[in-house]
Amino acid sequence: MTFVIAATVGALFALGTFLLLRDDLVKVVWGLSIITQAANVYLIAMGGIREGTHDLVPILSGHGGEEVPATTDPLVQALVLTAIVISFGMTAFALVLSYRAYQENGTMNVREFAQ
Repeated sequence: MTFVIAATVGALFALGTFLLLRDDLVKVVWGLSIITQAANVYLIAMGGIREGTHDLVPILSGHGGEEVPATTDPLVQALVLTAIVISFGMTAFALVLSYRAYQENGTMNVREFAQ
């Protein structure tokens, strides 16, 4: 399972980088969005329960006299949820800027902006 997640994260980063290097401005915004989501998948994968470990919740491990099952760290999930909201706002802002650049220049080709 770890190899599948690593391959997925690698493929997302590769696709995002490929799209960032395109001439079309919308593809550049899509590439930035995909790289952001790849980073979120990476953080969630690294913040999960590892096989063979018994990480106990420190607050609950001494109460009730019974073992608490291993749980993931909720801080990672909260940070990724915040990152998703921020990346959605930044993607919307980048798309609005792309539309404004199209209105100003009449093209979505990045190479033609400087001319």
